[in-house]
Amino acid sequence: MTTAREIMHPGVECVGEHQTLVFAARMMRDMNVGALPICGDDDRLHGILTDRDIVTKCVAEGCDPAKTTAGELAQGKPVTITADADASQVLQAMEANRIRRLPVIENRRLIGLISEADLARHLPDEEVGHFVESVCTAP
Repeated sequence: MTTAREIMHPGVECVGEHQTLVFAARMMRDMNVGALPICGDDDRLHGILTDRDIVTKCVAEGCDPAKTTAGELAQGKPVTITADADASQVLQAMEANRIRRLPVIENRRLIGLISEADLARHLPDEEVGHFVESVCTAP
């Protein structure tokens, strides 16, 4: 049985909820990623910030990314999965919520992140194909 721990990318870095979107964008550039978990002062996950969020929810709305914080774009409680969840639970959570990134939690702490690329590296092509079809198809 393949678990979330085996699929995830460990050592994920968070952007702080009080950091600006410019800071977050530079982190994304430097790490060559398109999304970052948003962590609060309490060291807990508060959301996921994507490069698309910065463009559509800040820049396109005329907000200043040098003044807007990552926490301002965090929306509700993020979907997560436990490290010991099996691959079918990972796929079910991502498909049901139509998400491309899934934070992995252990002892209420963020320990990793599962992306589409991680799925492609660890799961059979058929399962990955079904996932992509279900997430990318319009509702």
